[in-house]
Amino acid sequence: MNPQRIVVVGAGHVGLYAALRLSRKLTRRRAEVVVIDPQPHMTYQPFLPEAAAGNISPRHSVVPLRRALPKCRIVSGEVTRIEHARKTVTIQPIDGPSTEMTYDHIIVAPGSVSRTLPIPGLRERGIGFKTIGEAIYLRNHILDRLDVAAVTPDPAVRKASLTFVFVGGGFAGIEALAEMEDVVRDALQYYPDLDPSEVRFVLVEATNRILPEVGPKMGAYAARALDARGIDLRLDTRLESCVDGEIVLSDGDRFQAETLVWTAGVKPSPMLDRTDLPRGPRGHVTCLPTLQVASSSGEVLDGAWSAGDCAQVPDLTNPGAYCSPSAQHAVRQARVLADNIRTVILGGLPREYRHKYVGSVAGLGLYKGVAHVYGIKVKGLPAWFMHRTYHMSRIPSFNRKVRVVADWTLAFFLRRETIALGQLHAPREEFTHVTPRVDLPDDRETVGAGAH
Repeated sequence: MNPQRIVVVGAGHVGLYAALRLSRKLTRRRAEVVVIDPQPHMTYQPFLPEAAAGNISPRHSVVPLRRALPKCRIVSGEVTRIEHARKTVTIQPIDGPSTEMTYDHIIVAPGSVSRTLPIPGLRERGIGFKTIGEAIYLRNHILDRLDVAAVTPDPAVRKASLTFVFVGGGFAGIEALAEMEDVVRDALQYYPDLDPSEVRFVLVEATNRILPEVGPKMGAYAARALDARGIDLRLDTRLESCVDGEIVLSDGDRFQAETLVWTAGVKPSPMLDRTDLPRGPRGHVTCLPTLQVASSSGEVLDGAWSAGDCAQVPDLTNPGAYCSPSAQHAVRQARVLADNIRTVILGGLPREYRHKYVGSVAGLGLYKGVAHVYGIKVKGLPAWFMHRTYHMSRIPSFNRKVRVVADWTLAFFLRRETIALGQLHAPREEFTHVTPRVDLPDDRETVGAGAH
């Protein structure tokens, strides 16, 4: 009997955990697991704020696929099309022509991208916060702004450089804002020319609350804690324009800022536009509680599965609602999905995904946090400890757990590094500046052909 091929599109929380579980539960004679992703690693996104703040090494917040999935076939490339009617995927590798691959089962888990709006200037000025590259860039950019402010003779440039705007009051926005405020406060001790009162952090949130996941009371506590740190909270406020760094808010305020971080929600990966899979009104792949892809009428597509941010999965604990796009759901859905595929391959029936939401934890910077777990509300240092403990337990592989704990342990005894490595973003600029330009002859194609 030939092994069945299981293609996993995307190596995020769902893709990695599902592939890992399948490779452990099924022998290679039963199934071949193929993981396709443009990046050779999985990013553990809850650790992005800590990586940006320098609390952990950026390398320790990502999981190398080939090391974590030794029993799987890893394909570094982008899936450009899924034709489930033919059970084929089209893959564009890092280099070379595109290829097609057939499959018996497919896990569609490309995840999500930042949900942006048509705001003037956002494309040119905004910084996202979903990848490790964006986290590293944000850290370097903010520290670079301190260097600019410390030496410029122009008070307007100084004021704009020391103004940092974050849009979005969910987990990503609040944790990134709180961690970067800690970084700037620690770094200011090395900038005697800068007054801490000149630094301005602004949070723009369209609703009237932040961190809705931890409940209204804990969200209100988080807002008070951020306000006590001098952070300017603009609730019930929208960003209307940021052309040339001029921030225009719906409450009428206008000011210049050289830093604009956009964390206002996510939407399903645009890759889903190039598939023949059924989708919901917001672009998510429609699924049954068994995580099988199904049409709006409930007709199951044989061999098609999905979960995570890109999937519309009914929440059986809250009739009429769908599971939220959180890492907590993604990891648990991946486990059920993998078990269901194994069960189907062995001739059984899949089971439904049901998970009672136990609560949420959020970090508010070093030694500060909020948590609402099993109905218990926790804040301050205990909540921060719960936040770190939970995510340390969830990052894949013992190797990564040890490295993260080592980073945290060293941070207890050593001062935070506040170094901007801006050259990472243009590594060839200095070399090209000192290398003379050589004009090629007009017949260079002929010369090149003759050389062969």
